[in-house]
Amino acid sequence: MSPKSESGALLGAHWLQQGLPADDTDADSTLGDEVESSTASISSSILNYRNINGRTYHSDSVMDGEYWGPNDSKHMEMLDIFYHAIDMMLEGKLHQAPLSANIQNAVDIGTGSGLWAIDFADKYTNCYVVGTDISPVQPSWVPPNLQFEIDDATKEWTFREDHFDYIHMQLMNGAFESLDHIYSQAFQCCKPGGWFEHVDVSVMVSSDDGSVEENSPLDQYGKMLEAAGNRVNRMSRSADFTTMEDAMKEAGFENITVKKFKMPISPWSEDQRMKEIGLYAYATMMTDVEGIINLMFGSIMGWSQEEITVYAAYLRQQLRRKDVHGYYTLKVVYGQKPE
Repeated sequence: MSPKSESGALLGAHWLQQGLPADDTDADSTLGDEVESSTASISSSILNYRNINGRTYHSDSVMDGEYWGPNDSKHMEMLDIFYHAIDMMLEGKLHQAPLSANIQNAVDIGTGSGLWAIDFADKYTNCYVVGTDISPVQPSWVPPNLQFEIDDATKEWTFREDHFDYIHMQLMNGAFESLDHIYSQAFQCCKPGGWFEHVDVSVMVSSDDGSVEENSPLDQYGKMLEAAGNRVNRMSRSADFTTMEDAMKEAGFENITVKKFKMPISPWSEDQRMKEIGLYAYATMMTDVEGIINLMFGSIMGWSQEEITVYAAYLRQQLRRKDVHGYYTLKVVYGQKPE
């Protein structure tokens, strides 16, 4: 019987027992060289980063708790690829909220590499845009109406009350204990009549035809991230259930709208647009799956580096299979502060 964690997720020892998967790169059931070549083509105290298994992570001087994602160039490349996948999924719309053309102030919480903030500042040239993050990994050449700041969103926000016409937050799974405090801070800093929008993706990989089988690497991916998040009291499934919209309503926002999208995790779809989106999601995982799971599976769940390496090999192998039709659930929730 395979060893499992308290949440039912398989432990690293299970994957180690299997041994490394056989090379399947020439099998007819895999995506093959064409997709691999396409993937390749898209592919101070603050600076005193922590080093874990050769990867750098956000400085302890900026934040009090753990954040799962590395901040090195490899992981930033992965985030940029996934940003493009989300951009295609949302049909190039930088926001779903119905913003006025003459908004004056906007903020991007957890801006990461800063791509969204740059695109938004380019579109709304008369709007002053701030992008915040816990590491200074953003470019220095940016639009004149954009400024990046080092800030931990889990602490008290220092922005003025009733200030922002628009507050944007994207891909923050694993960053917060709960959304209640974050959303209440957003409500306080949002201008009456302004909008708050949160975009996130479920860590659970689903399939409509049962091709993501129970206990398979893709099935275990989300379950293990959830188990790790529970251990350190960090939300890993904010995009599931009604968590986001409930917290937004509790904070005081009105006119709340929820939108859900199925994002293929690999280019298995017959639809050309969805196939391309799946290619970028696939490239995201192939670029840095170890960066996604290294801290959560290793430091938190106690997996050895060898166990992580073997599991990652099985995960990549399953991603290459044409008969596995997995997808993420991308969720967008936005609401308006009453006038």
